[in-house]
Amino acid sequence: MGRQIFYKYNSETDNFERFFPTFRDRFKSLGKIILVSTCLALLFVAIFSYLSITPTEKNLMAENKRLKSQYGVVSARLENMMGVMDRLEDRDDNLYRVMMQLDPISNEQRLSGLEYDNRYSQLSKLSDSQLVEQLTKRMNLLEKRIYSQLLSFDQLQETLGNQQDRLASIPSVLPINIADYTMSSGYGYRVDPIYGSSKFHEGLDFAAAKGTDVFATGDGKVILAGREKGYGNCIDINHGYNYVTRYAHLSEILVKSGEEVKRGQLIGKVGSTGKSTGPHLHYEVRYKNVPQNPVNYYFMDLTPEEYYEMIQIAENAGHVMD
Repeated sequence: MGRQIFYKYNSETDNFERFFPTFRDRFKSLGKIILVSTCLALLFVAIFSYLSITPTEKNLMAENKRLKSQYGVVSARLENMMGVMDRLEDRDDNLYRVMMQLDPISNEQRLSGLEYDNRYSQLSKLSDSQLVEQLTKRMNLLEKRIYSQLLSFDQLQETLGNQQDRLASIPSVLPINIADYTMSSGYGYRVDPIYGSSKFHEGLDFAAAKGTDVFATGDGKVILAGREKGYGNCIDINHGYNYVTRYAHLSEILVKSGEEVKRGQLIGKVGSTGKSTGPHLHYEVRYKNVPQNPVNYYFMDLTPEEYYEMIQIAENAGHVMD
């Protein structure tokens, strides 16, 4: 075959003249041909792949999409359950076990024996294996935490059985009948109603009519029954085991200093004495002289539904009355 001859139109002479392309020109032309051919080939493969998907493959793709959607829902619910376990473990370590003077359970103890590498190696062969593996790990983690918490509760139950006196002394009921009050202010930082400054509120304020009955929340000994600066008529009860409760702004004091009292005993009446903007009971719980959130100490007096409602109200109550 002879060498290919090229012609190029010359507008000045209005003739086709012989053209001798350089190597660079030939290389550019070849590159354009290869680029166009590659694009056409890729387009053809894409169209062929789309048209050649079988009904079974289409069903599998749709099923995979549904599974990923369901995974998102299950994952969100699992995350909520993990949050509940966080709060439960925190209360176990920092309240129940403290009351029983038991050491908190470390994370190493709660999660001992939980190993991932060997247990989940077989899941790598599954489709979407990473999602399945992650979800399975978290479910087993939750299962282990629940099991450890049950063991902790068993230990607490055994300890309580051997310490009935302690159980009777710990302040664990409401100081006012549940039908007689409205929660006015919760525990934590609040704006002082008189001075207008931010202040840490060390107890709960129960708004109630003047003269409403106030009860001791645990067995103990009265260590204060009289006027206290800012608190008005005030009662302090030492329950032993490092617990002290305070009942303030009373209109009447019905016990004397040094008197032994029992849980549920009538000790005073709601009032508005001292620094107060209206009739209410200011109630505090102290452990080792450190203020505690009283809402954590009503576990013997409320149903789970009432207890949950109490927590919600206490967290949102912002009208401080003292």
